[in-house]
Amino acid sequence: MPRELEPPTAQKDFVLQALKQGLRTDGRLLLQSRAPELIFGDELGSVECRYGKTRVLADVSASITRPRSDRPYEGLLTIHSEISPMASSVYEVGRASDEEVAITRMLEKVLKRSNAVDREALCILAGQQVWHIRLTLHFLSDEGNMLDCACLAGITALKHFRKPEVEVIGDEVTIHSPEERAPVPLAMHHMPICITFAFFEDSSAPVIDPTHLETQLASTTLHLALNAQRELCVAFKAGGLPLSTEELMRCTDVASRQVKELSGMVDKQLATDWQGRVVEVR
Repeated sequence: MPRELEPPTAQKDFVLQALKQGLRTDGRLLLQSRAPELIFGDELGSVECRYGKTRVLADVSASITRPRSDRPYEGLLTIHSEISPMASSVYEVGRASDEEVAITRMLEKVLKRSNAVDREALCILAGQQVWHIRLTLHFLSDEGNMLDCACLAGITALKHFRKPEVEVIGDEVTIHSPEERAPVPLAMHHMPICITFAFFEDSSAPVIDPTHLETQLASTTLHLALNAQRELCVAFKAGGLPLSTEELMRCTDVASRQVKELSGMVDKQLATDWQGRVVEVR
């Protein structure tokens, strides 16, 4: 992939000096996140999330397939993401960058390995038929913190999605279309949300929701995924700057408050969107 140009020395010194004084170039406080915006598509399971100029589109689809032989009672959840040149000119089609690999692995941990979706509820006939839920993430624009934006878009799309109702009588499976019966939501255990902090060598305080420039200048990034119940799902640190226990606990406390606010915002916007939809059952 093309090598991303480093910021000019004057710009780098200006940003780092501003951070030392508790200032950020976009006017935010150090621990102030950009207000996320959720845009719901016409189809259920289509959600676009915006963190400032960072944009990620999430789409959820479902199909019926055979389960894994070692897990006959569980459905499947797969996450596909690819950062194209649409997000930034430094990305190439068909060649995964280090950042793309890191984002994909974190999304797998946050959305899949944390058991956010009840995969046993996706079983139709044990050992024969299960639902295969596919989450596809399209990165539209990169202005920093694509991971948090993608995580919020993905978890919101999973909660927004509805799958056809299935009726099982003996070994006979009947899939009802949305016109016959109202589709049903996915069973969710919890809603993990990722919060990212950036640390700098010459600044004692971290920043939350770093921009693209701040990410370039950061010595270390810390990704924390929590739910509204203050349960820590995933913690991942990238970079060599050592962090004390007090710093980690302080970041966790800030992230837990942020996640609680975001969870309430997501639930409220999902309820508003659902009220505006007309479901016709014939």
